[in-house]
Amino acid sequence: MNRRGQLAQWRGALAAALFVLFVPPAAKAESPAELISNYRHQHGEGKVTIDPVLNRIAQEQAKAMAVTGALDHGAFRPFADRVANLNAERAAENLAADATFAKALEQWIGSYGHRRNLLMHEATRVGIASAKSKSGETYWAMEIAGPEPKRLETAKGGKLKEKPCQLMLNDTCL
Repeated sequence: MNRRGQLAQWRGALAAALFVLFVPPAAKAESPAELISNYRHQHGEGKVTIDPVLNRIAQEQAKAMAVTGALDHGAFRPFADRVANLNAERAAENLAADATFAKALEQWIGSYGHRRNLLMHEATRVGIASAKSKSGETYWAMEIAGPEPKRLETAKGGKLKEKPCQLMLNDTCL
């Protein structure tokens, strides 16, 4: 290899090394829970984390909508029945039919009621799932809940002490 070829090869190697050093790697795509948490943070609300029970509820709902081909809070069974044993003071559900979660989230942000659910005060946990129908449409379900109810117990000296519920039955904390 001649001197000019060696110089070009050296410059190419130098350019590649500088690129690796100074150009940050592509950012990891944010998860749906992170996207929701970021939106909540921008509006003064706390972060939510993925909850396996809410994920299961969301997955059942998304699958039921994919089978029936309809956005319907009762596609699997009524929402109130699905969250009855959730041990949460509040719970809400957002549904969408769109290709990506980002597009579904855009729809929810643009809708007063859905946005209100996303920004539920004191929500701490979320479940998100999707399912494809036979026709190829993607159905999304998001369940959001919190906080866990507290019960007051009388401690020594007659002071009230807050204790988390172990079980909720018909809005009664046990």
